[in-house]
Amino acid sequence: MIPRPARFAALILLLSLAATVLRADPPPWLGEFPGQDWQSAAVDLSTIRSGGPPRDGIPALDAPRFIDAATETRIDGREPVLTLEMGGEARAYPIRYLIWHEIANDTVAGVPVAVTYCPLCNSAMVFDRRLDGKVLSFGVSGRLRQSDMVMYDRQSESFWQQALGQGIVGRHAGRDLTQLPAWMEDFATFRTRNPDGRVMDEPDWRRAYGRNPYAGYDSGRPFLYTGEDPPHGIDPLERVVRVGNRAWPFARLFTAGEIDEAGVTIRWEAGQASALDSARIAEGRDVGRVRVQDERGRDLPHDLLFAFAFHAFWPEGIWMLGN
Repeated sequence: MIPRPARFAALILLLSLAATVLRADPPPWLGEFPGQDWQSAAVDLSTIRSGGPPRDGIPALDAPRFIDAATETRIDGREPVLTLEMGGEARAYPIRYLIWHEIANDTVAGVPVAVTYCPLCNSAMVFDRRLDGKVLSFGVSGRLRQSDMVMYDRQSESFWQQALGQGIVGRHAGRDLTQLPAWMEDFATFRTRNPDGRVMDEPDWRRAYGRNPYAGYDSGRPFLYTGEDPPHGIDPLERVVRVGNRAWPFARLFTAGEIDEAGVTIRWEAGQASALDSARIAEGRDVGRVRVQDERGRDLPHDLLFAFAFHAFWPEGIWMLGN
């Protein structure tokens, strides 16, 4: 049996061989997006790379089903979920499903939302799908930029950078989606706080749900990342809490437990498994859960991405390292 680090290295090698930089004219996958306006770009197209799968090779979910969280028995209490509480509704989106689908187009309390997760950056965010009075639906393009998922909207085929919620190529280049307050936590905590809450049901796809296809990733190196390592000696795959253009390293949270500064209160507690550690998500090492609120106790939009991704997309960002 090949040791886990070697298996992961082999996987990275195979994916690297399959990945293509946009150097050809036209690029070999251009035909996958016949409605795309390639002349309208807010980024250098050469920075967009193939991650291996084609358009929709990672299938986004549309109008996912939900069941009562109290009746769910397949999901371990330590497993991470992306929680969205709005308009009197509480929904949990298990990472065991999002790690295979990356996007769920849903509607919560009458608001059309895109629930997104990029495993390679650990970036988990929820966006309002409305733009200029129209509702967009999103798919996975199969492309990466600085290791982060590039989404596309099915209406215009514009490309969107998931970590930024920003259009980067096409009709909507330069436009921003509205990020909504949502947070990662363990399923047990969600279920205790929301006894009447709902959890996304298992999708009708043949996937190894509950398994982590990126075993050992958050102890290795970023995949298809060509930028600089983060400053201050911070490990590229250390998790950080990003609020706006500020980032708080998890190492500081582990020690402090709670941080109050810059108008933000960040609380960390043990109990949530990493989705990107063990081959079984439920057995991942404890990375803890985080809640981010303002001075009035209102939940704030934020992200828990890896340090390299923060440095890549906020190169002038502020690192909140404490004293």
